[in-house]
Amino acid sequence: MPLSVHDRRWWILGVLCLTVLIVVIDNTIVNVALPVLSRDLHASNSSLQWIVDGYSLPFAGLLLAGGGLSDRFGRKRVMQIALGSFGAFSLLAAFSSSVPTLLVARALMGASAAFIFPATLSTLTVAFDDLSERAKAFGFWGAASGVAIAIGPVVGGALLVHFWYGSIFIINAPLVIIAIVASAYVVPESRSPLRRRVDAVGLALGTAGVTLLTFAIIEGPSWGWRSVATILLFVAAALSLVSFVLYELRREGPLLDVRIFTNRFFSTSASAIAVNYFCLFGFIFLITQYFQLIRGYSALSAGVHTLPFAVVVMVATPLGAAAALKFGTRVVVAAGLFIEATALAWGGVVVAHAAYFGPVIAMMVLLALGFSLVNAPSTASLMATLRPEQIGAGSAVNETTRELAGTMGVAVVGSVFSSLFGPRVLAALTPYLSKGLTKAQLHVAVSSTQAAQATVARFPASLRPALDAQVTNAFMEGLHRGCFVASGAAVVAAVVVLSRLPKAMSAASTSEVARV
Repeated sequence: MPLSVHDRRWWILGVLCLTVLIVVIDNTIVNVALPVLSRDLHASNSSLQWIVDGYSLPFAGLLLAGGGLSDRFGRKRVMQIALGSFGAFSLLAAFSSSVPTLLVARALMGASAAFIFPATLSTLTVAFDDLSERAKAFGFWGAASGVAIAIGPVVGGALLVHFWYGSIFIINAPLVIIAIVASAYVVPESRSPLRRRVDAVGLALGTAGVTLLTFAIIEGPSWGWRSVATILLFVAAALSLVSFVLYELRREGPLLDVRIFTNRFFSTSASAIAVNYFCLFGFIFLITQYFQLIRGYSALSAGVHTLPFAVVVMVATPLGAAAALKFGTRVVVAAGLFIEATALAWGGVVVAHAAYFGPVIAMMVLLALGFSLVNAPSTASLMATLRPEQIGAGSAVNETTRELAGTMGVAVVGSVFSSLFGPRVLAALTPYLSKGLTKAQLHVAVSSTQAAQATVARFPASLRPALDAQVTNAFMEGLHRGCFVASGAAVVAAVVVLSRLPKAMSAASTSEVARV
C-alpha cells in the first residue's frame, strides 16, 4: 500500500531541498570563478556583474509566470520539465567559450529556474498542513537555500582546481537527473483548487515589469543612476507594474491578488527577506574576490574559507524557525537583522590581512547567524498569510523578492565598490602615463581588481610593492563602503519589523489574522 502524502511528507521535503540546492547554488557557484573568467574570457567588472546577474534577470522576471503556470498545469509537472531544461542549458554554459555565449546560457538557466522554485515552495506548503510542522519544514527548506548559497564557492573552487571553468556548470547535470527521478516517485502532483484560464495579460505585464526593473538595477551602476537610459528603464518598469496592479485589481481570477500587499504581515515579511538577500549577495560578491585577489587564496581555498558560513546556516536556520514559534517572528527576525548589521559593520573596518581565525571568521559566523534567524521565520510568516489558491503566486512573489534583492545587492554594493575602487586606481596610476603606461592600459586597469594587479605586474620590480599596496587599499575602501551600506539597510529593516509586526506574532497567529 503506497504511503499517503502526509506519511511521506519528510521525504518530499528532502527532494524539494535537493531541487532548491540545484537552483540556488548557481547564484553563487559562479562567484568563485570570477577571477578565472576575467582572465580566460577577458571579462571586465561590468561583464563579471552580468555573468552573476544574467542568471538573476530572467529568474526574477519569469517567477510570476512560473508560479501562475504551476498552479494551473500542475506544480510537479512544471518543475520536472523546467529541471530538464535547466540541465540542458547548464551543458550549454559548460562549453561556452565567450562572454556572450555564457550570458545566453546563464539567462536560459535562470529562465528555467523561475519555473522550478515557486513549485518547490508551493508543494511544501501543501504537503505540510500542520502549521508547527510547516514552520519547521520551512526552516529546513531555508537551510537548504542558505547552505546552497554558501557552499557554491566551495564546490566551484574544488572543481576549478582540477577542471576548466565549465565544470561548475556541468555538475548540474547528474543532480538534475537525480531530482527528476526522485520527484517522480516521491513528490505529489498539486494544483490551485480554483480552475481558471491563464492570465496572459497579467503574465505579460508582471514579467515585463519585473524584468525591466531588474535590468535597470543591474545596469544602473555602469550607465549611471541618473542617465537617460536608466531613468527610462525605471519609468517603463513602473508603468508596467502599475498597469499590472490595476489590471489584476479588476480581474475576477487574477494571477496575483495584489491586495495581499496591504496585509502588513505579508509586506513586512517580504521586506525582511529582501534586505536579508540584499546584504548576503552583495557581501558574497565582494568577499569571494577578497579571498582570492587580496589574500591570495586559490579558488578552492577561497571556497573552503567560506565553509563556516555554510555550517552556521545549516545549523541555525531550523533553530531560527523553532525560535520564532516560541518567541515570535517579530523578535527573532529583528534580532537577526541587527546581528547581520553588526557583522557587516565589522566587515566595514576589517583590514586587508586580518587574522582569518579572528575577525574574518567571526564576521562570517555572525552574518550567517543573522541570515538564518531572518530567512525561515520570514518565509513562514509570508506563506501563512496566503489562501490555498494564492500559494503558487505567493511563492513566486517570495522568490521574486529574493532575486530582486539579491540582484540589487550585487548591483548596489558592486556600484559602491566600483565608485571608490576605480578613482583610487586611476589616481595611483595616472602619474605613470608619461613613464610608459598607455591610456588603454590605464582604462583596463580601472575596470577590475585583477586587471589592476595585472597592470601593476608589468611595472619594474622596484615600483610594484607600493602600487600593489595602493590597489589593495582601493579594494578595501570599496569593500568597507559596501559593507556599511548593507549594514545600514539591515538596521532600517530591523526597525520596520519591530514597528510593523505584533510582539507575539507566530506562524499560527499570522494565519489567523490572514483569515479575518
